[in-house]
Amino acid sequence: MKQFWVDVRPWNKEIATTAIENGADALIVENAAKVRELGRVTTIAPDGDLSIGKDIEEYTITDKKSEIEALKSADRRFVIVTTSDWTVIPLENLVAQSDRIIAKVHDAKEAELALHILEKGVAGVLLKTQTPSVVKKVASLIKLTAGEVKLIPFTVTSIKPVGMGDRVCVDTCSMLGVGEGMLMGNTSSSMLLVHAETLENPYVAPRPFRVNAGAVHAYIMLPDGKTAYLSDLSIGGHVLVADVKGTTKTAVIGRTKIERRPLLLVEAESNDVKVSLVLQNAETIRLVKEEGDAISVTRLAIGDRVLGCSLEGGRHFGIAVKETITEK
Repeated sequence: MKQFWVDVRPWNKEIATTAIENGADALIVENAAKVRELGRVTTIAPDGDLSIGKDIEEYTITDKKSEIEALKSADRRFVIVTTSDWTVIPLENLVAQSDRIIAKVHDAKEAELALHILEKGVAGVLLKTQTPSVVKKVASLIKLTAGEVKLIPFTVTSIKPVGMGDRVCVDTCSMLGVGEGMLMGNTSSSMLLVHAETLENPYVAPRPFRVNAGAVHAYIMLPDGKTAYLSDLSIGGHVLVADVKGTTKTAVIGRTKIERRPLLLVEAESNDVKVSLVLQNAETIRLVKEEGDAISVTRLAIGDRVLGCSLEGGRHFGIAVKETITEK
């Protein structure tokens, strides 16, 4: 996930409080003790959790020489960079060669630009402002969105009960909306969008914070393009939530529930890309049709087109790797 840091030098209690309340990852301050009185958050200060010069470097990019110096430091630590006239080219050069660049910004417009440079964007932003509403706006930009995933329609080719097994419900600390869900697959190369339990049904009340995700062995998409087994998810971790347009955001895991249930194998394909997922065989578990409507797996039919994604196959501890791996 992108880092959201706030520069509170000189001390401004209102800015510090607003930053903490809106999920800042770290505050740069002159006195960490003042921050600790307000809440738990990483402090960057002489007496803080991290310090400038030791753990983090700051550079103002004025020429090629300063750009090269910043890159050398970024081999070992996060580097905060300021461009004298906030030009894009120096940031592009840095982002192309390092994943540890934190861009110093002053408003949401600069933050959005930095976060999308060369598509992947900077590792995070350091916001310098005296306006609490700007802190909230930049926080929302960073924390509530996590980019986009390209969704494609898959044609269902097979639906069959496979017997009993353990499935996982992922309960988040967020209220999910209609059209939102999580991406899961039996392999890491392709996944289906499983809809959240937001819809009314005759059998059980909606649980809009929940996705009944699939069997314990399945992969789930996480922020930053990583994956995890559903069985490995834990309280306080983060998962990726996607909507029918492919817009994503992160959600905090509040709980997972593993229970033994009857399972159903769904298989589908899109051109030469195949996808499959083992899900609980129940009315309340839904995939998302090409048109954006949720459809229960109990009503799913061969030939239906459902949304999913195709990914770079091959994972080592959840990180994509370029090696020969065959998943069946």
